[in-house]
Amino acid sequence: MMGVRRLRVVLTLAVCVFSVSAAASSKRGGPEARQADLFSQAEEARVAGHADRAGALLSQMPGGYWSALGYLNLAADYSRTDRDPVRALVALRVALALAGEAPEDDRAVELIPRILLRAGYLSYRNGEYDKAIRFLERIPLDDYITPRALYIHGLCHAARKNYRAAMQSWHRATKYPLAYSGVAEAWIALARGYDLSGYLGQAGESFLAANAAYESERVTLRTLADEIRDRGAYRALVLAARQSEVEWFLADSRTLTQPRMAYLLRFLESATAQQAVQRVASLDHMASQLAEFRHNLAVYQKALADGAETNGVEAAGRPATRQRPLVERYNLLVGRYQALAESRSGNPEALEGIRQTLADLNAALAAIDDRMARRQPQFDHWHEVAGSLARQAGELADRVNGLRTNAEASLDRVALAFLDDQQQRMVYALNRTEQQIAHLYEHLAVRNLERGTQ
Repeated sequence: MMGVRRLRVVLTLAVCVFSVSAAASSKRGGPEARQADLFSQAEEARVAGHADRAGALLSQMPGGYWSALGYLNLAADYSRTDRDPVRALVALRVALALAGEAPEDDRAVELIPRILLRAGYLSYRNGEYDKAIRFLERIPLDDYITPRALYIHGLCHAARKNYRAAMQSWHRATKYPLAYSGVAEAWIALARGYDLSGYLGQAGESFLAANAAYESERVTLRTLADEIRDRGAYRALVLAARQSEVEWFLADSRTLTQPRMAYLLRFLESATAQQAVQRVASLDHMASQLAEFRHNLAVYQKALADGAETNGVEAAGRPATRQRPLVERYNLLVGRYQALAESRSGNPEALEGIRQTLADLNAALAAIDDRMARRQPQFDHWHEVAGSLARQAGELADRVNGLRTNAEASLDRVALAFLDDQQQRMVYALNRTEQQIAHLYEHLAVRNLERGTQ
């Protein structure tokens, strides 16, 4: 359902909603930078309470992600300040139209379900159930917010006394991990639907099933917390979710239903969590780059050392390793030539040719010696430079590792606090189901007593 691309888009959306600085620090050129800048100005005006000024700035922007996001945030302000959701719904309709003008932009496409969810919720809260249902039914079933949409969709049907349709929506929502918003509520709502429909026995079974689901989820949360304490949040959450061993053609259909990925996505709704993960990821990348750089430097230093040994001039006037066989061969040829010359048994013209060849060889060897002698300082210089770089890289690696350790510890604290909140959410849900079960059993007991007295 939700693959790596969609995860990246979710992170982008969350960063932009929770941190206006993401737009202000945009380095893109051209129209994208202009839109990001206008969005940032509109957000500053909106946060300062100047909604009209924000709207005027957003009206200057073409359709696309930034303008749609601006109107979505403006609608959130209207919904908080206005008793009547009309202005908020108008802003959401504008946001929906603007997002639809950029079908090639993944961010704009992923923004559309969030606009629809907000519009559906506002319509439900205003008692416009048919309108809310129309908005919610346009949300894809493979989106991150689908469980929440299904829960509200069921509430709309329940408000119209259509409990069968409501329970169908809630039942579909319970198929998602409890990490997602709306799933825990859907479990309780489903049992309440049986109760309101008059099926008390099935209502009791449904409450017990919800209770078991919450207890199981608490075990999952404890296991995940233990993994974070043992391996760190970055490895236990981020890397583990990224490195799931799933075949590519199954990845999209399984990702959204994996509890680890579900909690990672829920965790990354927070700007603080995103910043903590980004710090660790950046430092981890730096450490990897430095390790590769130090390895390359070590190979380079070895090559320089080998070059100096095989091509340079050795101490005490001795020829270098590669030159020694040539010198020995030259000396052997000179000795043979001298023996022939002294015996006067050879052809004088041939002897003269050999003498000339030996003279050329001697000149070539001398040139090699001279060239290698000039190259030796270069070997020494670059070896010294490589050594200095290696020392600096080592110091940087130590600093990066120290910073990464601190960043990982900070991320662990944020992640464990998040899991504690999720545990409390499950405890609250458990208390609600236990109260409902007790109330249901009390009601059944009273009914049995009434039947016995008749």
